[in-house]
Formats: sequence, C-alpha cells, structure tokens
Amino acid sequence: MPAYDLLIIDPQNDFLDIPGAALPVPGADADMQRLADWLAHHVAQVQSITVTLDSHASVGVERTTFWRDALGQPVAPFTLITAADVVAGKFAPRHTEKREEVLRYLQALEAGGQRQLVVWPVHCVTGTWGHNIHSGLAQAIAAWEEQSGQVCHKVLKGQHPLTEQYSAFRAEVPRADDARTQLNQTLMGKLAAQTGTLLVAGEALSHCVAASVDDMLAHLPPERLQRSVLLTDCMSPVPGFEGMGQEFLRRARGKGVLTRGLANLVESR
Repeated sequence: MPAYDLLIIDPQNDFLDIPGAALPVPGADADMQRLADWLAHHVAQVQSITVTLDSHASVGVERTTFWRDALGQPVAPFTLITAADVVAGKFAPRHTEKREEVLRYLQALEAGGQRQLVVWPVHCVTGTWGHNIHSGLAQAIAAWEEQSGQVCHKVLKGQHPLTEQYSAFRAEVPRADDARTQLNQTLMGKLAAQTGTLLVAGEALSHCVAASVDDMLAHLPPERLQRSVLLTDCMSPVPGFEGMGQEFLRRARGKGVLTRGLANLVESR
C-alpha cells in the first residue's frame, strides 16, 4: 500500500470561490473539497500533513490599504506599482515615512526579474474568517489527526508587512532583520526527509503553489522531486494568470515532478 506525505498550500477561505471570500479563485472550493474527500478515504496511507497559511496584517506593502495615488485616493485592487511610479509620485505609501524603505524594496523586487508589485485586495488577515482553512478540509484533517495520532504541521507565511511572500519557503525579498522571511530550511529539510510520495495541492496554482514548488525545485534533491506529485485537480489559477500556471506545470515536469489528478494517482512513472 503506497504511503503519502501531503503538502497543502494556502487552502484558506479568502481564496475559495465562496461568498465572502476576498480573493476568490474559480474552482478552489471544489479543489479543496475533492482533496478533503480523498483524505477521508485514505487516512491510513497518509503519514504526514503540512498546511501552509497565508498570514497577513490588514495593512502591508502588497495590499490596497498601504497605497494612495497622486491625488491621495485609494488604489484599486490589481494595480501594478513599480519603483519608477513611486519616484514619479504616481503612487505613495499612505504613511509617507515608509517611502524610502518601500522604494528600496521595489527596486530589489524588480531586480530579480520575475516579479513586480501587484496590489491585492486585503486577504488572509491572521485570526479572521478568511484566514481559516476550507471547512471540509479542516474536518478531514481533524479526523486524520484523531485516527492517526499525529498532528498536522501548520506553517504561517507572509507575516512581515514590508515584503511579499508567495512561496511557503521564503519572501520575495528576504529581510536580514526577520528570519521568517528567509529560506525556511527546517520545512525544506522536513520534506526532503519524508519517505512517502509527496502530494502537493493548494491555491493558487499560478502564484503561491508555483512559487513554493519553484523553491522546492531549487532546494530538494532530485530523487525527492521524482517522488513528488502535483495534484492538478486540487489547484486552480488566479483568473488572467492561467498561462503562468501552465508554464509552471511544464517547468515542474521538466524537473521530474509528476502531475496527476486524484483519480489517476498511481505510483508508476
């Protein structure tokens, strides 16, 4: 009987396509219910569960509450803000004393060549309903804990308000003054040492799943990657970023990671 280690990235209410969600991803509610149903029927095969949780303050550099435009008005969700915009006065932090630090952050972010700052709606504020795990999945995890005698490992991410963090493992621009933003070698080491097939699920495919798995591709040994499966029917992209999600899946397959739906989950390659 195959054994599985389960990594679930940000299965939170604010990402589900349900009433009240701040940043709904179409298909996410069904994704997580599908995973919950599978877990309920495979308790004996799952030897560990790790859940990452997007965990923010209500005001942060990547959210609407942080910014104002040149007229002092709020900035709309999904606005792109560059370092050049801040220099030109097109956008500014609502607390102006943060301008120079934020400008340095944007310059460092853009220097990486992979990200620019997108202003998201306020979401996954720690302690709120939106921060909570999908209810059906939470129930399935609780049943697994009761039956297995083990505890689901929950990992908070994105806690520093002046750097974004899509990946479960590190912030986009790690800060020397906050170890939480730097590479989480403890979590990476834990995944590397696990002995079952690593199943990865969560939201959203195009952003937090992709960023997390990209870090895994960079830091996990090849033999662990080759015993990993992305559950493609348990992850969905942010609308408008579907192509980014598909490119990520191609990238992962190129490193030996399998992509499967739960119905086609098999051990053979």
